Amino acid sequence: MNDRNLRGLIVIPDAPGRFAGHGPVSIIDIGSNSVRLVAYERMARSPTPLFNEKALCGLGRGLSETGRLDEDAIERALAAIHRFKTISDHLISVDLFVIATAAVREAENGADFIDQVAEITGTDPLVLSGSDEALYSARGVQSGIFEPDGVVGDLGGGSLELADLRGFEISETATHPLGGLRLQDEAGCDPLAAHKISLQDLKKSDILRAGRGRRFFAIGGTWRSLATLHMHQCGYPMEVLHHYTVPAKKMAAFCKMVYETPTDKLDQIDVVSKNRRPLLAYGAAVLSALIETMKPTDIVISALGIREGLLYGLLGEEERGLDGLLEGARELSVLRSRSPVNALEVVEWSNSYFQVLGIEEAPGEKRLREAACLLSDVGWRAHPDYRGAQALNTIAHAAFTCIDHPGRAFVALSAYFRHEGQVDNGSLPDLAQLLSSEMLLRARLLGLCFRIAHLLSASMPGLLEHSRFGRKNGTLYLTIDESQADSVGERLVRRLQQIGKLTGLETELRIGDFAD
Repeated sequence: MNDRNLRGLIVIPDAPGRFAGHGPVSIIDIGSNSVRLVAYERMARSPTPLFNEKALCGLGRGLSETGRLDEDAIERALAAIHRFKTISDHLISVDLFVIATAAVREAENGADFIDQVAEITGTDPLVLSGSDEALYSARGVQSGIFEPDGVVGDLGGGSLELADLRGFEISETATHPLGGLRLQDEAGCDPLAAHKISLQDLKKSDILRAGRGRRFFAIGGTWRSLATLHMHQCGYPMEVLHHYTVPAKKMAAFCKMVYETPTDKLDQIDVVSKNRRPLLAYGAAVLSALIETMKPTDIVISALGIREGLLYGLLGEEERGLDGLLEGARELSVLRSRSPVNALEVVEWSNSYFQVLGIEEAPGEKRLREAACLLSDVGWRAHPDYRGAQALNTIAHAAFTCIDHPGRAFVALSAYFRHEGQVDNGSLPDLAQLLSSEMLLRARLLGLCFRIAHLLSASMPGLLEHSRFGRKNGTLYLTIDESQADSVGERLVRRLQQIGKLTGLETELRIGDFAD
């Protein structure tokens, strides 16, 4: 973030809310339960979905008994794939990838089905092995979780894929026949039996034994639905599923309650799609058995999986090494800020501000501040009375990756305080519950920093370099170069005093020659 290079981001002239580049890129994902089309704006470190639709076709239903894909399910799937190919063409996708997983690779008639898919899509579909699925799922977590360390599990309708992930290293993968549809069939529609089957199978897993005391990253629609239900029952202050984190013991107790209770009797079950409810108990049974076997510290929901892992693997090594959060923040800054260059200057300006205040940052905290600076002006188009709330909601619910929920809260609240100034604790947004008192204070201080930075610069580039903070004998002072003395007003003095009230320091505004 030290340079002012925006790395050639080009906005499409007739669609200024989109970036040009290699794209759109579409993926049709043929799973055992659902068929989904996701079209991404372009190949990028932080890919943005342009279109997303699924059809629950149930290709894997009854497969364990018949060994074949159900004919009615095939008809539904082919109809959905034909529609998705048409949509991909409407989007003018430059690439269309078609992938298929457990049900198709295991079925006797899977090859015939794939031939029909190839004819419809004009592509050579990739039927993934279990090892491929695990690998791409792990890459999806690599692309969307900051410095991941733990076991990745992707639960589909036909199978559960596991991978041992340590940062950029994927050391081992495995496939287990524990997909929701398969398990429902084998357990005779009995979730309690499904739990026993899962536990017996997973106790053999070397990957889970190696994962003890680490995190478990959960991928798949059934587990996302389970997390959605947990969020609502707990009254959680955020609805973003990606990186939703629950202590393993609490999730184990919740899963047990879910698979032991009739689904229609579960509290707030209406938040789960009707199409997802039939397999919810089986997803809970598998996760419960997995927690019992692995004994992880936390369960972390990943919204990124096979599809994103496929795209991540297609990027060059240098681009894969970029920080997904900062790339996403930079893109939103280009689309929403009055001057993205000014936002980059705020990064450096706030760096010296934190140093003067004596705030020490770990590397993970520093990147959150940088992201907050890049996003500090995204709310400017809103009505002045609602800019704080607008900025808060935009940032808290943006499709960012590589950031956990406390991180989202910090970045969003920094922008909120930029517009709202000092706020009584009783009036704080609910997101503040996710922050420690130390990080909440830091978000307040950063927001007050933004209030001064954007006032001094009018959110335009090349002006912040004419001011700097200093501190001496308990006094925080802001020096403005004499060339910019005409920009000083009472509002600037008041905003500097707000920092003083929060820090307990005296404050002083100075006009001076930077050459001295």
